[in-house]
Amino acid sequence: MNCIIIDDEKMARVIIKTLCNEIDSLNILEEFPSAIQAIKYLNENEVDLIFLDIHMPNFSGLDFIRSLKNPPKIILTTSDPKFAIEAFEYDFIVDYLLKPVELPRFKKAIEKAEKKNISVTTSAKQIAKTKDTENDFYVNIDRRLIKIDLPSIYLIEAKGDYIKIKTESKDYTVHSTLKKIEEKLPDSLFLKIHRSYIINIKKIIDIEDNSVLIKKDVIPVSRSKRPELMKRLDLL
Repeated sequence: MNCIIIDDEKMARVIIKTLCNEIDSLNILEEFPSAIQAIKYLNENEVDLIFLDIHMPNFSGLDFIRSLKNPPKIILTTSDPKFAIEAFEYDFIVDYLLKPVELPRFKKAIEKAEKKNISVTTSAKQIAKTKDTENDFYVNIDRRLIKIDLPSIYLIEAKGDYIKIKTESKDYTVHSTLKKIEEKLPDSLFLKIHRSYIINIKKIIDIEDNSVLIKKDVIPVSRSKRPELMKRLDLL
């Protein structure tokens, strides 16, 4: 099985790699100190098994799990047993290893992985919403209907009872709510990343920790929205 290791601690990665070397059927392709780096790798490569730490800064193992569209088998490695119940809600979680991991227990986990067949299911959360929209829509400003080209919008910000729509050429302030305008926007272009912001994911310049850079605007990303944003990175 082709595997990758994700753990922010170098020594932990060394230990898992050493254990993997004891088993002929395992082939370690890469190791990563952060889940975000691993997501970028998985967008372009397929693996059979992931050894995943839960406690990592900025983007935890559970955040990583929620961000996966087509997850391979995963063996969790952690020093904290309290996440076990939540972890096994996912069909692709094979086992839950507590650190320090010893070889006999490790071998049992690998045996489970080799026998495990992941059933392919589609849940409501996994189905992306689709909207039949044209490339433009109209907003009511000072009793005038103004047409806005959707792809030109790069940021929508909530400001009390109004929203500010920022486009390549001009900004518009509209009496409306973020929720109402979100319903009119195509998922292929737009994503709500914070209770006050919707962004055009095609306009992202940079992503760092808990924020994205669009044009000259640095926009915060809420923790609950980060997994969905990571899913969409391969669309950029």
